[in-house]
Amino acid sequence: MPGPSNTLLIEGSFEELADELSHYIDEVKRKQGDNNTAVQTEITPLLEKNQKDDVLKKLVTGSAVLNSAPEKEIIAAYNLLVHLIRQSSNPNMFLPRICQNLSNPITSSPTNGTGLALSVLTTIFNILPQDNDVRYHVFLAILRVIRSSGSFELLRPQLKNLDTWITQWETDEEDQRKLYLSIAEVAEEASGEEEQSYLYLLRALRTIPSEEAASAEARQLSARALKSALSYPTHFDFQDLTSLDSIQALRKSDPILFELLDIFNAQVLDDYNDFKDEHDDFLSSQSLSDDTLTRKMRLLTLASLAASTQSRSLPYQHISRALQIPSEDTEIWVIDTIRAGLVEGKLSQLNQTFLVHRSTYRVFGEKQWTEVQGRLDTWRASLEGVLVVVRAEREKMVRERDRELREVEGR
Repeated sequence: MPGPSNTLLIEGSFEELADELSHYIDEVKRKQGDNNTAVQTEITPLLEKNQKDDVLKKLVTGSAVLNSAPEKEIIAAYNLLVHLIRQSSNPNMFLPRICQNLSNPITSSPTNGTGLALSVLTTIFNILPQDNDVRYHVFLAILRVIRSSGSFELLRPQLKNLDTWITQWETDEEDQRKLYLSIAEVAEEASGEEEQSYLYLLRALRTIPSEEAASAEARQLSARALKSALSYPTHFDFQDLTSLDSIQALRKSDPILFELLDIFNAQVLDDYNDFKDEHDDFLSSQSLSDDTLTRKMRLLTLASLAASTQSRSLPYQHISRALQIPSEDTEIWVIDTIRAGLVEGKLSQLNQTFLVHRSTYRVFGEKQWTEVQGRLDTWRASLEGVLVVVRAEREKMVRERDRELREVEGR
């Protein structure tokens, strides 16, 4: 995988090495029964005229066959080709084609093909100057190879360098979006990487300018991100979506989908059930699982219930009614909500209550400010009551002390 810049050392003149590689390409072709063209014959007159770029065009065009070369020879053959390309006055003209070849399957090595392709692509990436924007295209090729193998763990260590690379390459918003989407797709096809897929899909959305928020591309990506957020079992905060112009544009283009977002952002299970009754086939048409969404909605409903109660004590019967569950399942759902990080508290089986220590406001608007003000007023009244008691006790102590002093003086 990409690392520090390095040097590719191969001995021999351009003419000798080009002739050697062309002969090798012809040999691989002949073993596959292709005798129609001979690269070596085509480049000989070009070498005599010192037409390096024309020689490289022939070699690069014929290089696709290297994917079927013997496994032990593939890396050496590609490294030789890369070495020759670096001697061109315009190496960037040829490298994208090599990256395209390496993005295709290594047919001679189905088992180790991914490792072979990544080895060559990594070499290309690392020999290029850090600010060379061709590195961007090489990295896209690396992503395609990793995606085909489902090996996201190979990519993970490099993601910490992504922002630095984007700055070095001076990548525009459109290319950034393409890069983020490629990473999101790699993560999506890997097992257990739903969160990474969503995060990079969100980064792609953030590259869309406000003036393009209602475009067809923005609509497609926004709907995709929204459905991903809804489906991901542990994603509960939808403020990262509602703050985006492209998501807000769904209010007009996809009002039903936006209504569903609004329910998960701020409403409760009753509202979700009303939505399902009103839009009977919508979830299935969007490939959304009702079981997954219902479970998430119950957890969010309990979070809202805990945040809105001023007494900080929730009776089990209130919870079971709001979550529409049997009373005997109440503790299980409270524990699941605690595990999701939405609330903290203590269950009391004796009192059949949940004592809320901490809760999460899903949104914070006028209603929440009113609740906070109510709690502050309650706390103030409680503190005033404590102060009254403290003052009374203090005055009592002063009176007792004065009485004792008078008794001592009277003796």
